[in-house]
Amino acid sequence: MLTFKPLRVLLAERDIKRMDFIKDVGISSGTAAKLWKDEYVSLEVIDRICEALDCEVHEVVERKK
Repeated sequence: MLTFKPLRVLLAERDIKRMDFIKDVGISSGTAAKLWKDEYVSLEVIDRICEALDCEVHEVVERKK
């Protein structure tokens, strides 16, 4: 199972509000809700997040053990 907890931590560290994140990445509120619920999102969305936040994939998603 994958988790987007690293993304939530990164946003908190950078003091980025959820609505600003949604606007900057260009995703729907439904897709953002999936991220917060650790549900499936496409690799395209993950790539857009990394591009918008200038970060690497491991800073956005990790595998739960």
